[in-house]
Amino acid sequence: MAAPTTTDDYLEIVRKSGVVDPERLESLLAEMRASNYLPDEPKKAAGALVRRGVLTMFHAEQFLRGVYKGFEIGKYLILERIGVGGMGTVYLGQHKVLGNRVAIKVLPSSLAKYQWFLNRFYKEAQAIAALSHPNIVRAHDMDNDGRLHFLVMEFVDGANLQEIVGKHGAFSFLRAAHYIYQAAQGLQNLHEVGVVHRDIKPGNIMLDQQGVIKILDLGLARFLRDTRREAFNGQKNQRALLGTDDYLAPEQIVNSDDVDIRADIYSLGATFYFCLTGSSPFESEERAYHKLIKHLAQRPKSVRQLKPEIPAEMEQIVEKMMAKNPWQRYQTPEAVLRALERWVAIPIPPPPETDLSPLPPALKPNGALQDTSVSGTGSSVRSSSHFEIGAPGAPPTAGRVIEGDHWVKVTPATPPPGSSDLPGEQGDESQ
Repeated sequence: MAAPTTTDDYLEIVRKSGVVDPERLESLLAEMRASNYLPDEPKKAAGALVRRGVLTMFHAEQFLRGVYKGFEIGKYLILERIGVGGMGTVYLGQHKVLGNRVAIKVLPSSLAKYQWFLNRFYKEAQAIAALSHPNIVRAHDMDNDGRLHFLVMEFVDGANLQEIVGKHGAFSFLRAAHYIYQAAQGLQNLHEVGVVHRDIKPGNIMLDQQGVIKILDLGLARFLRDTRREAFNGQKNQRALLGTDDYLAPEQIVNSDDVDIRADIYSLGATFYFCLTGSSPFESEERAYHKLIKHLAQRPKSVRQLKPEIPAEMEQIVEKMMAKNPWQRYQTPEAVLRALERWVAIPIPPPPETDLSPLPPALKPNGALQDTSVSGTGSSVRSSSHFEIGAPGAPPTAGRVIEGDHWVKVTPATPPPGSSDLPGEQGDESQ
């Protein structure tokens, strides 16, 4: 359909989509008309429906483009686009029968036509499915819907450490120790099954409402038993730098294909540094290659130089985790756990609600898209934010998206070409 030019046109698209309960929609529209709250312009009407909890940001944006189909994949209704990564787009989905919410990573068909990328995507699914640990995001299913291949994962209602520290500043040293300890427990489980994550960073470590840490995004993980011939189907010169420049271990910069769990320990140490100080080890460097050079050859400022209240023993733990020579680091995450034991013996309360991003109104338990699951990850009601709808045809301006697999607040960004294949994302007016 063509993009709507009036509110009536917009509401007709909303009704045709079938994503909103008709009785609830008509009841709210009657209330809004009676109070003269229903704007005449489609964009403003969309914003009003989002604020009233009738539509999600994702649906509202797509309807403004004239798209009313393509919001289902397999057994799931797509509620929001919650992240875009190198190996696919991640959506918040809801089971059409059970009502439980999940994170769904969809591999772009533009990549799936290459066997290497498809193999890599299934490797990720296998790596996650082999794991069962409270500090690692669980995989529920791997499936395809025609040409679309997708991974169904646990949805965690919380925020990642990058977002929390960015919004509120560094943690207390006690709180940071608890969170790094839990992340190390997850890494120990990875180590025991022979997986190296290779992209440990604050944005890939989630904190849920109960204070449980979960490691996300195993898209860069690989089984150590894989050979380069198996991974790259015999191709040569396919070596690439994998990871995030603020948190990369020196040996990973030299050769991303030949690292072990000690590279993850370095990255976790750099994450610990960030949690304690509020900045990454070499944040002052603007250019990525300058950061990489310093990871290779220079020690960052000590955490006590930036935060004198941090205990000297904790400073030593961070420095040992970030030793340039892997043989001078802790050799396993279990050794990190032992080093942090004295700090985690002191209990801490659950995270304050202010640390966790507010859910959009439609995704709260009393919203139009209420989670009706008997079991699964429900969302508690937290404070609302202001949501503004973008112009028709513009990139979606999500109030909340996620890094990896979970919600965080971000500035709007245009997804990379080919990052999605859902009809609702393509803006196909013929729909």
